Amino acid sequence: MFIKLPKDVETILTTLQNNGHEAYVVGGCVRDALLMKTPDDWDITTSAKPHEVKALFPRTFDTGIQHGTVTVRLNHTNYEVTTFRIEDDYVDGRHPSSVAFTNLLSEDLKRRDFTINAMAYNPTVGLVDLFEGCHDLEHKIIRCVGNAKERFEEDALRILRALRFSAQLHFQIETNTLNAIKECATLLTKISMERVNVELTKLLTSNHPEYMQLLYDTGVSKVILPEFDIMMETMQCNPHHCYSVGKHTIEALKHVPNDPILRYSMLFHDLGKPNKKTTDDKGIDHFYGHQKESANIAHAIMRRLKFDSHSMQLIERYVEHHDCRMEPNLRNVRRNIAHIGKDLFPNFFLIQRADILAQSDYLRDKKLETLSLVETIYKTIIKEDHCLSIKDLKINGKDLLDLGFTAGPRIGEILQSLLNEVLENPEMNQHDTLITYCKEHFL
Repeated sequence: MFIKLPKDVETILTTLQNNGHEAYVVGGCVRDALLMKTPDDWDITTSAKPHEVKALFPRTFDTGIQHGTVTVRLNHTNYEVTTFRIEDDYVDGRHPSSVAFTNLLSEDLKRRDFTINAMAYNPTVGLVDLFEGCHDLEHKIIRCVGNAKERFEEDALRILRALRFSAQLHFQIETNTLNAIKECATLLTKISMERVNVELTKLLTSNHPEYMQLLYDTGVSKVILPEFDIMMETMQCNPHHCYSVGKHTIEALKHVPNDPILRYSMLFHDLGKPNKKTTDDKGIDHFYGHQKESANIAHAIMRRLKFDSHSMQLIERYVEHHDCRMEPNLRNVRRNIAHIGKDLFPNFFLIQRADILAQSDYLRDKKLETLSLVETIYKTIIKEDHCLSIKDLKINGKDLLDLGFTAGPRIGEILQSLLNEVLENPEMNQHDTLITYCKEHFL
């Protein structure tokens, strides 16, 4: 088994070995290399103690020296070099109470999470695969090293990592590992929301966001995202739908690009439906007002998961307007662009198209045709540079002050009124025309 290593990595391995130490690349970089992917990082494990590593390289940083990790800098690139280690009990379900160094690579490898992440390699020895990680890669299996329940009890984050790797690699989770996930799901309450966010985002932005179904099936979403479980259990008896709210959401996720803003917008777009569900006398379900309710629930979830404010604002806006259906004419589309925002509108089409494709086939072709017409009109509006906001008006606050208006909120109100007129009649957006209109209507 041969893995082509970057020159700097070979230099670090050779330097350590020439000075009497064992050294290997290890973990995710080995996995990715065997999958013919380019690793993002090359992690190195060694029998050398941290002070010995530091003595061999001119530029190092103590990034995690208490856990045996020294960062070696070569040619403007950082490489983490970690001493073989044994970890004590994980008293908090996330971090070992203490770390001890060892001279045995086998001890270091057996503390790792999954077999596909527990392989090491150097050009001299070749591949060290003590737990059949190569077999699991070949057969597309996620399997814990050793006893799965013990691995998850040590660090509950491994539960989310198993699900995330399964989605990213499109691998199946081995039966014992899957059963241990179900048994240990409640341990995720010990994991910080920031870490949950990171893993959930990686799963959602994978090529297989439909693995959200697996979060539900294992009981994981009940712990980290209970609102999703409620959607999964809310049926939609309506000709426009053929799935539960949650299943519809999963289908919609598959139809948007793997951008985090878009994927979260789709994940959250129907959160409000369970609360807004009503059934008419014909047995048809309706969800009036679910858009705003969905945005409110999404806001609460994102605060809980520690989203940054910019992402929250974008996602809430997309969620609130995802169901905005408009007639394909210039006036209507102009007004909606002004309301939703010119910069947000291109993604609006992606979200609406995904929403339609995840519904029943009832009127689907007509919905898609209308959406395409709206998109064509949007492109025309942008190409012709129509006025879509107050800043696009050919008049501004200073012009109003020069006309004799008093500074204050009234200025903004007048500009908004002018924008409303221009959205109806774009030809009005001329400086002299707007000045005349102000004199006639506001003075």
